[in-house]
Order: sequence, then C-alpha cells, then structure tokens
Amino acid sequence: MSGTTNAPEHEELGEGHSPAAWTAVIIMLLGFTLGTLFFWFDQPWLVAFVGGGLVVIGLIVGWVMKKAGYGVGGEKYQPKGH
Repeated sequence: MSGTTNAPEHEELGEGHSPAAWTAVIIMLLGFTLGTLFFWFDQPWLVAFVGGGLVVIGLIVGWVMKKAGYGVGGEKYQPKGH
C-alpha cells in the first residue's frame, strides 16, 4: 500500500442550485409569509387563496422553468464554481 486510496471524488449534485429552484422557493416563501400575515389578521380566505395559491404557483413556475432548461442539468443552466 502506498498510502493513497481509490475513493471516489466527492461530486456535488447541485440539487436546488438552479434558477428554477430559487424562483420556486422564493415564490413559495412569499406565499407562506403572506399566509402567516393573513392568519394573524384573522383572514382565513386570504390564507387559503393567496397563501396557498402562491405555493401552488411556485411549484408550477419551478416545473415550467425546469422544462424550459433552467433546472439543474438543463441547457440554459450555468453552474457557478464555489
């Protein structure tokens, strides 16, 4: 043994580090934030429609952006070196 190992190098998968993922998460965080605010003001219909609606819209926008190539591994995705 020469003291070196043949362990595979760590490869970062990059999940969640794409424009599609960041956009979806920001929209959903806005939905949760507004839902919490409307809950505090005792407006249950706004919690459901605005808060819940933005979470669903965030999921849809993320999926559409991924299909358009802005997800991890997509043709328009440019990974950044850290």
